Amino acid sequence: MSAQSIESCAESGHMEPEALPDWVIPPPGGFTADDFLRMRGLPRHTELIDGSLVFMSPQRRWHSRVINLFWVQLDRQAPEGLRAEREMAVRLAKRQVPEPDVMVVTAEAYDEGPATYHLPEGLVLAVEVVSPDSEERDRGTKPAKYAAAGIKHFWRVEEDEGRAVVYVYELDPGTASYVPTGIHHDRLKLTVPFDIDIDLNAVGSRP
Repeated sequence: MSAQSIESCAESGHMEPEALPDWVIPPPGGFTADDFLRMRGLPRHTELIDGSLVFMSPQRRWHSRVINLFWVQLDRQAPEGLRAEREMAVRLAKRQVPEPDVMVVTAEAYDEGPATYHLPEGLVLAVEVVSPDSEERDRGTKPAKYAAAGIKHFWRVEEDEGRAVVYVYELDPGTASYVPTGIHHDRLKLTVPFDIDIDLNAVGSRP
């Protein structure tokens, strides 16, 4: 049952209040990061954006393949002191706990940080792979929040007839916003945040 249908049942009196999970009805002002990180029973990959819970649709095969490719390749190519992770929460601010599809974090954050989430100072790169239901969040809402939190590098991966196109951004410290530095179609070859070379045509094959 979706969150919306649970809430509808609660309002209609078809479910007893004690049977409802804590996350059905938000408090005044929305949930905080502390509230969110204490919740149990949430659907997988739920995010907290502006104090509201955001639920993910079932992941498409293309989306999963792109995440796998970037996670494996970034972890392989990262220098000592950096590691790649996938789909882990980042506690950005009081009411913001998004979950980037892939991220590169410091080894200290990877080994010694909180067990269930990262802090923004531990992130070097955040990557979002756009799905039809996440376009607005991945193109506008989430990058703005990553930039405000000081994460220096952001990539957005879009699908173009089954192929991956990567839009690369870097943080402008003067404006605390991202500026575009390139659009990559067949191959992603960069020198920041470290030397990176990824064959984007490998989506769908074993990385």
